[in-house]
Amino acid sequence: MADKHIVSAFDRDLEGIQAQIMKMGGLVEAAILDAAQSLEERDEELAEKVRAGDKAIDALEDLINENSARLIALRSPTAIDLRVILTVMKISGNLERIGDYAKNMAKRTGVLVQMSPISGSHAALRRMAREVQLMLKDALDAYIRRDAELAMDVIQRDRDVDQMYNALFREFLTFMMEDPRNITSCMHLHFIAKNTERMGDHVTSIAEQVVYLVRGKIPEDGRPKGDQTSSNAELGKI
Repeated sequence: MADKHIVSAFDRDLEGIQAQIMKMGGLVEAAILDAAQSLEERDEELAEKVRAGDKAIDALEDLINENSARLIALRSPTAIDLRVILTVMKISGNLERIGDYAKNMAKRTGVLVQMSPISGSHAALRRMAREVQLMLKDALDAYIRRDAELAMDVIQRDRDVDQMYNALFREFLTFMMEDPRNITSCMHLHFIAKNTERMGDHVTSIAEQVVYLVRGKIPEDGRPKGDQTSSNAELGKI
């Protein structure tokens, strides 16, 4: 009877932590979309909302880590349960970093509203952010459902985000070479595009953790990388 009570208490504690992860994921998804919308619509008020909301995301990460550490210390979880707890902690860390990138995107809105818009760039960045948000939604769904196949699909879709980034990078280079007055705006926009691409990498890390949780190992193939501009060598020649 005592063992059943201990198991029940552990399950309740773990469910509480997983509920916190899903709440954190929802906040991060909203931050991604709001940051991109604030940029496209030049909405400084919405950008400020994203920046202020990052504190709640950080607080949830701290709470998840504290509760996870307490659960390990007090409940002595089995190997399988320990894997779940460690996965939760790694997912929360990735979510916190994605939130930081969304906040950084929002910070640029206030600067860019003072400059002439670069044709088509804001809508393209919003499409890229939307794809990352959908990947994150699926990665979290894969975690809840313990669906390794869905997680693997998310990993493969990171290539699409990289290709979007590469296309934007080349567009910004073209705008800067055509008119030096575009350089400052394009540099800010490139920073946002790179941050969004990095969000995709962190979403991929979450999906990899789901695969590890279900199958006991990280995918052997590794993530497909389509970002051919990581050195930014072309940008440095301008």
